[in-house]
Formats: sequence, structure tokens, C-alpha cells
Amino acid sequence: MRTKLAMYEPIKGCDGDDQWREKKDIESALQISRPSLPPDKERLVSLDVFRGLTVALMILVDDVGGVFPAINHSPWDGVTLADFVMPFFLFIVGVSLAFAYKNLSCRYAATRKALFRSFKLLLLGLFLQGGFIHGLNSLSYGIDVEKIRLMGILQRIAIAYLVAALCEIWLKGNHNVSSELSMIKKYRFHWVVAFVITTIYLSLLYGLYVPDWEYQISTEDQGSTLTTFLNLKVKCGVRGHTGPGCNAVGMLDRMLLGIHHLYRKPVYLRTKQCSVNYPDNGPLPPGAPSWCQAPFDPEGLLSSLMATVTCLVGLHYGHIIIHFKVKNVHIIIVIGPQKASESMDFAFFLSSDVRSRIGSLWRFWIPVIRDIPNGLVDVYGYKRASLVLEWMGIHALTIYVLIACNLVFLIIHGFYWKKPINNLLHLIGIGK
Repeated sequence: MRTKLAMYEPIKGCDGDDQWREKKDIESALQISRPSLPPDKERLVSLDVFRGLTVALMILVDDVGGVFPAINHSPWDGVTLADFVMPFFLFIVGVSLAFAYKNLSCRYAATRKALFRSFKLLLLGLFLQGGFIHGLNSLSYGIDVEKIRLMGILQRIAIAYLVAALCEIWLKGNHNVSSELSMIKKYRFHWVVAFVITTIYLSLLYGLYVPDWEYQISTEDQGSTLTTFLNLKVKCGVRGHTGPGCNAVGMLDRMLLGIHHLYRKPVYLRTKQCSVNYPDNGPLPPGAPSWCQAPFDPEGLLSSLMATVTCLVGLHYGHIIIHFKVKNVHIIIVIGPQKASESMDFAFFLSSDVRSRIGSLWRFWIPVIRDIPNGLVDVYGYKRASLVLEWMGIHALTIYVLIACNLVFLIIHGFYWKKPINNLLHLIGIGK
């Protein structure tokens, strides 16, 4: 019999007794919370399957995206398959939180655990994506703290998780839910928070004035060990611009985080203005804009606001499943998600880091991908066919750390014959 993995076990009492016993922290941090088991099911298997499907999608676009640009991250405008990975993870975090805090006994203990978990995710994100671990072509490690990348995937999840968790702990009503209207009333302050965050995001994105700015790049002369520095100036002087060089998202990150702490391989390097091999990476074309080589963080501060709203929409989705699972389980699986998707689509659209989205792809394919696990697993009971995805969903963070962050490949890369280039990865074509 397979051992059930649970992240929290409620224990009675508030200070010494009402504690949440934490298990499998590293393994379940990305999945954030292990749902409480519904009374009529072993667990909500479709949530694990959906998480596993998202992990598989993440690995696919990371490894194959360079070969097939159609599924790689969009250089700026437009949408591709890779652009849905992060919103899916945030949505799943929200759904999981609804189950994790369904029977809350002590708000203070739960708040301490939420703060501690967010802090651990932040630290893990700094270690994995801050620059301490280098790429496959380098056996060195370590990072100058003046140049460490401060934001990243796990950092964004930590922020969204913390806000959604605090809303669920402190801002939900105490009355019972007997109808759709009563559910809206119970969680009305959640939507107030979502509306306030959305308003702040739109106001800053389209209201802030972006002045001219400059940055510095280093170049090495061929045949010389000297490194020269070149200052590049980006002319802006605009308000409400959503292009790569003069948007409020990048300006706030440069102002609050510092330009040396941003991601140094921006996605817009593959745009037509910045690459002769568009939509792949390539040399700069003649007359390329000055912002092409500027750092830009796709998981920046301002865009993380709408990532939080995506998590809150997932939280509402979980509420629907919890409160209507008995009377209208088939309606929730089929109709409920469609109603929730209207808000989810809006939140995903706003969290697009000022990139435009294609409505036809959004409205047709994504609801299909999102609802297939629910229909096949929880309604019709096809669980054997999804065992691999379920396993991947349960061990989401482990897979992310070992595979998506190249930790396994870096360990293998460390063993070589005589010269570092003579290693197993280079032999099979990885890391060249």
C-alpha cells in the first residue's frame, strides 16, 4: 500500500497544541499545500494530475523550446505554450490553499507557518536562480552578492502564496455556504483584495512616467584580457508604454531592486528588433535598439501583483469544489470551472508582464487542458492512465529542483576525463 503524503496534520490547542505539523517540506513546497481528503474520495487526484501535467509542460518547453520556437516563451507580444506554465502553477497553489485551510483551528499558528514557508521558498529561489549555480558550460559556482538576482519563479510563488494564505486565514466569513450568493458573501473580502491589487497594478502600469535611463555592459577585446565597459542610454520619456524598453514594470524593478539584480538574459533578445535569427537568439541586427541588451526580470515586482490575483482566483476555484462537491459535483467539474475561468482568464491576461495575449488560443485550448484532468480522473475515474502525472504532481518541487534547475545535469557534468569538456553530457549533446 502506498503511503499517503500529507503536508499538515492539525493538532488541537493554539500555542502548544494547535500547531500544524509539517511534513515533506522540500518535496511539497512547490505544490505548497497538500489538500485535505474529501469524505467521499481518497483525495482530489485531479489536482495532482494537473500539477504533474504542468511540470511535464515546463520540462517540455525548457528542453524543446529552443528547437521549436512556437512553444518557447514569446519574445514579447503574443502567447505560446510556455507562457501558461507559471499561471498554471499559481492557480494550482490557490486551489490547494482552499483545501489546506478548510478546517482552520488556530489562525496565529497557521500564519506563522505561512510566513515561515514563504521565507523558505524565497531562500530556495535565491539559491537556485540567484546565480550561485552556473550553467552547464561552467564548473564554477558562487555569485557576487552585488549582482545576485533577487526575483525568480519560487520568489513569485512565495509572494502569491503568502498573500492568498493570509486572505484565507483572516478574511473569510464564519457563516455556512448554502448557495452561490452566500459563498460570494463569505469570501467577499478576498475579491476586495483582488480588486485593490488589480487597480494598483493598472494604475502603476499605465500611469507612471518612465524617464530616460541608461545601463552598462562589459565587452572583452579579442586577443586581450582587458574588459571594457560601454554605457548605453535608452530614450523613453513616455507614460503608459508597454514595449520592452520603456514600461513601468522594468522601471520599478530598476528603481527598487537595482539593475544589477535583474535577469541578464531578457526574453526580448529574441525579438525581431534584437535578433537576426528571430524568433531565436542571434546577433544584434544593424540599428538595433539600445535596450536590447538591458537586464529585465520576467518575475519582477509589479508583475507579481497580478500573479497574486491569479493565485486568489485559484483559491476561489477551490472554494467552489469544496462547498458544492456533494450536490453539484458534475456541475462543478464541468460548469463551475467555466464560470471561474472567466475571472481566471482576466487575471492571467493582466499578469502577462505587459505582453498582449491571443484570445482564440486562450479561450479554446487552455480550458480544454485545464478541465481534462477533472473530467477524466475525478468524474470518470480513469486514474491508472494518469499515475505518472500524479506522481510528478506530488513530487513537483523535487522535479523542478533536479531537472528544471539543471541540478542533476550539473552533478553529472562534474565528472569528466582529463578535461572538463570530456564529460557524459557533452558526449550525448547536452550543454554544447
